[in-house]
Amino acid sequence: MSVLVGLVVMLGMLVIVPAGLGLVADPALERIRRLWPLFAVPGAVSLWLPRGAAATAPAACYALGTLLLAAQAPRRLARTRSARPAEIALLTALVTPSVAALALVAERWGHELFGFGLGILALTVPHFHFAGFAAALIAGLVCRADDGRAGRFAALSVPLGTLLVLAGYFVGDLAELGGALVLTAGMWAVALLTRRTARRPGPDRATRAVLTASAVVLVATMLLALSWALGEATGLPRPSLTWMAATHGVGNALGFALCSLLALRRLNDRTHPEGRTA
Repeated sequence: MSVLVGLVVMLGMLVIVPAGLGLVADPALERIRRLWPLFAVPGAVSLWLPRGAAATAPAACYALGTLLLAAQAPRRLARTRSARPAEIALLTALVTPSVAALALVAERWGHELFGFGLGILALTVPHFHFAGFAAALIAGLVCRADDGRAGRFAALSVPLGTLLVLAGYFVGDLAELGGALVLTAGMWAVALLTRRTARRPGPDRATRAVLTASAVVLVATMLLALSWALGEATGLPRPSLTWMAATHGVGNALGFALCSLLALRRLNDRTHPEGRTA
């Protein structure tokens, strides 16, 4: 499982974060996107080194990059003074990689942070790259494209669900289940809006196929997440962590996050050939 998780995390570090930032028309974020490989490459290298100082140093380098990204959230808020749902989702996306990086540094050091074992810390890293950064960013982008009730619900419930799941780590399994319910509802709203986009006249056939695949995969992977959280809270049978990594984790990384960002980039290139998504 560690090899699979490492590959998924590498995808998040090296591809998903810079691709997502490239869809936001913000000069400050564009500067960070151009510098991102300086932080992401050492972070990716740290995944394959034995735990200890040699792995912790490049992980800390990645953490520095995520802190620079997180620092853009209050700056953007002060600049835009906006509390629109799409903006809240974007601000959440800017902050969540730093949570992943904190878990990464602790896990690479071999330190059980806040009482969480190294295995849980290792799984926290991909969770906050994909359920954190990618999901919140995509929810915000689809809300901008469709600012109806479904769009606003998605843009608010995905950040709220992510926060509740994080709080559930400390409060207990029932709180985590509540967070999973909110996050699942928000992600299914994202899937609905994604499928709605695929049925519009604008996208070409390939983009429609990628959008549809993203929506279908997202519904399935969130069902798995919900079943796991329910099993944790109630003692009912649930998938193993290895099975979850191979299905929910890989599905969210490739089927949802990567496909969604590729499709959104294709849509953006067709609609705004001279620039990126506003």
